[in-house]
Amino acid sequence: MSFKSDLRQLLKPYYWFNILLSISYVTCKRTAVICNSLFPDVDCELDSRETEILFFLVIVVMLRTRKAGSVTMVNYLSSSFVYTKIANLILWLYADVRYGLPYGALIIFTALLLPEPSYIGPEHITYFRGLHSLDEELKNHKNITWLVCLYAAWHPACVNFAPVYSELSASYGLQNLKFAKLDVGRYPEAAAKYRVQDGPTSRQLPTLILFAEGQERMRRPHPDHNGKLQKFLFSKDNVKAAFDLDGLYEECTAKLAAIKLMKKTEKTE
Repeated sequence: MSFKSDLRQLLKPYYWFNILLSISYVTCKRTAVICNSLFPDVDCELDSRETEILFFLVIVVMLRTRKAGSVTMVNYLSSSFVYTKIANLILWLYADVRYGLPYGALIIFTALLLPEPSYIGPEHITYFRGLHSLDEELKNHKNITWLVCLYAAWHPACVNFAPVYSELSASYGLQNLKFAKLDVGRYPEAAAKYRVQDGPTSRQLPTLILFAEGQERMRRPHPDHNGKLQKFLFSKDNVKAAFDLDGLYEECTAKLAAIKLMKKTEKTE
């Protein structure tokens, strides 16, 4: 199902147009008809400098997509588009400035006219506006179990995780099992209290924290006994397993049933 969903996602203009931009130079250089038209005095082969740029691009994309926590084909593509387009811009400028400048303008227009599609689907997420609102909720409603995502809107890993978190909230959200998000990029005091680094190179974004009875019970990613942060891959299955969402759902459902039964008994007495 995930593969079919990815294919449907790739049909959207943002993805196929960025894919074309990402492979534009190599395609033009390796297609004889196009190459002879654009570069009549040059062999239609990649020279050593162009090959070095492409190898460097592959290494950067692999490292950055791993750090971003990309787990699907669409995630990998979204995380790599910035680097592939920059590499193509360098290649076009290296080949001929007359081609590089229009390509750079095309990148800008594409970013303005075709923004990355956001998640469209059901979600049951509370968005806390600051640390105070979260603290008040935890203090005043200790009967609610909260799974809170500390994130930054500009961080690639947080962007990749957003649709996964929304789907989980729609599947597991209850009156006493709630999902929430707090943007530590806008509210750095929350990052300071919960010991989450919010810089561009942070390995703690996103951070998921489970609160029960107003207290933190567990989090991911988390430090080991030596204080070293343990890497956590934010896939749907990993989150479900780490926080035992199925068990939490059953437990919270049982509590709701018990409360309803107690109220019904009180009315009949």
